[in-house]
Amino acid sequence: MALNIFKTEILGKPLEVEIGKMALLANGSCLVRFGETVILTTVAMSDKPKEGIDFFPLVVDFEEKLYSVGKIPGSFSKREGKPSEKAILISRLIDRSIRPLFDKNMKNDVAVVCTALSVSDEYSPEIASIIGASIALSISDIPWDGPVSASIIGLIKNKITVNPSEIQINNESDLNLTVSSTNQKILMIEAGANQVNDNLMFDCIMTAHEINKKIIEFISKIANKVGKTKIKLNCDNKNLELKNKIFELSKEKIANTFGITEKIDRELQISKIKEELLANLLPDYPDAGNFISSCIIEVQKSVVRDWIFKLDKRVDGRKLDEIRPLSSEVALLPKVHGSALFTRGKTQVLTIVTLAPLSEYQVIDGISNLEKKYYIHHYNFPAYSVGEARPARAPGRREIGHGALAERALRPVIPSVSEFPYTIRLVSEVLSSNGSTSQASVCASTLALMDAGVPIKEPVAGISCGLVTFGDKWKTFVDIQGIEDFYGDMDFKVAGTKNGITAIQVDVKIDGLLPEIVKEAFEVTKKARLKILNECILKTLSKPRGSVADVAPKILSIAVPVDKIRDIIGTGGKTVQKICSDFNVNVDIEEDGRVFVSSKNLKNCNTAIDYIKNIIKDIAVGDIVIGKITRVTNFGVFAEIAPGKEAMCHISKLSDRRIERVTDVLNIGDIATFQVTNIDDKGRIDLRKFR
Repeated sequence: MALNIFKTEILGKPLEVEIGKMALLANGSCLVRFGETVILTTVAMSDKPKEGIDFFPLVVDFEEKLYSVGKIPGSFSKREGKPSEKAILISRLIDRSIRPLFDKNMKNDVAVVCTALSVSDEYSPEIASIIGASIALSISDIPWDGPVSASIIGLIKNKITVNPSEIQINNESDLNLTVSSTNQKILMIEAGANQVNDNLMFDCIMTAHEINKKIIEFISKIANKVGKTKIKLNCDNKNLELKNKIFELSKEKIANTFGITEKIDRELQISKIKEELLANLLPDYPDAGNFISSCIIEVQKSVVRDWIFKLDKRVDGRKLDEIRPLSSEVALLPKVHGSALFTRGKTQVLTIVTLAPLSEYQVIDGISNLEKKYYIHHYNFPAYSVGEARPARAPGRREIGHGALAERALRPVIPSVSEFPYTIRLVSEVLSSNGSTSQASVCASTLALMDAGVPIKEPVAGISCGLVTFGDKWKTFVDIQGIEDFYGDMDFKVAGTKNGITAIQVDVKIDGLLPEIVKEAFEVTKKARLKILNECILKTLSKPRGSVADVAPKILSIAVPVDKIRDIIGTGGKTVQKICSDFNVNVDIEEDGRVFVSSKNLKNCNTAIDYIKNIIKDIAVGDIVIGKITRVTNFGVFAEIAPGKEAMCHISKLSDRRIERVTDVLNIGDIATFQVTNIDDKGRIDLRKFR
């Protein structure tokens, strides 16, 4: 293939695509230059479909190369290892943007790989990767109903900004919104927001959609010029007669099982129906076991969708706008810093909060300019939560994605480090899963944070909206359960406060959402989240506790002149180490002069702070100082009141009453409070014991 170069602009930002130069053995490949961000995208497909599977085996990887930002990996081997959280989240964005447009019957392996060769803060690798995947698929011979495009929208000083830089997003914007769409419909939405109004959020989504249309026009021109002829898949080998027979024999029976509200009992009955069908049909269709099993799934899907769309009826008997029963409680675990249990129907999440000194922040080793995190949210999804028996495993992409969503939902209400100088880790343990555990995690986490005494700005709740479509008609329903998620067309998750939205994540299984559907989803989820806030969360705990738990560390801070930091640290760190040892505290020092002292004992923190004050100030008569006793004599004691600075307290000034021995009051190693009574012309300091 000859080299082809295509150029355009996205609101003044240059976009250049090279085709025919790199990775020419893939089904499709392109090099996308979005400003100084360069992404190589390749797509490949196996020659034959996989046998015996009932899913589309699509794999999407965003390969985060640290050379792209001039870094050497920090690992022992000095090479990239497992994907970072950011790489996984970008992979999920690409996947959710392209997956709905593949044929539902496709069973061929498809691999999409986006490799970051160069990354600039000014030009998003996420957008370049989604555009690259869309171009590579569009020009390949792989069957796909694209193209798609994506845009990031920021909200800077109340002004909608298209494709802002990463620095703008992190430091200036009240919104970080990514929207993927086709020419007509919305495919994927991912957002973190600082309590943005629902109507404004809709306007931002539509702005992104209009930008995407222009890029799609550009991609279409590329595909028309250099695109390959699409392969015709030989995957529709279903036996229509057998399929009709399965529907005839099982649909009414399966419909009857959906009157069983208990998930486990219902699934047991469906398993029995499946066993009967296999026993009856396999003698005549001996090779159709997998086909029969997949048809049973289609029958269930048909029943669930018919009930919702035609009867306004749901499996558990609820109305379309009805939330399942809610309950919550806090302070369940005595030795943790904060805990909460949130239950919605059969979905149940336990969140635990741990508070730690700032020095326990998470180090970020990746292409992002973010190097440390003081607020971390993890999400665990054990097998028992869905009634399965399998070994525990490391968190997968889904768990990482759900944890990131809950973290994004709560980040706008987390106090700043200056307001609440802690590293905060939340862990959401899914105890029972039957729909939208990520949003249950948001609710449980709000309560756990308040239980831990974290002064969050507003409580946050989350809920999910589902969708069933028939042709050009559709119905939405709130608080989807597992079976509705599996057989429905949309999972529209929205979290927020009473004031506005803090996070969105939208997944679709159809070819996209009309703007009217997006608008209605916002209306439905807003009403639901306010109900959860008012009728459950705030009734359990109306505001954060006034202080952190007794078992949590206590942290105090002091601002010191930057030029005094070296005095606090001391030569080789000896002074700060001595402070930590003498007062049984941890000391964290920031470059801007903020010093944080932490200990489980608040008195230790106050004493250490007073000692640090001695270090940074010039001592004068009348000052109150903290000193550690270094020598004891018959006539008094000597105390170190600052590194290398000793002062003496005479025996007569150790107490208001007469004492026989100095050791009746103080001994070597004791820490005491003194007042400076005199400083002679040689700089010698006299003390009086204070209190």
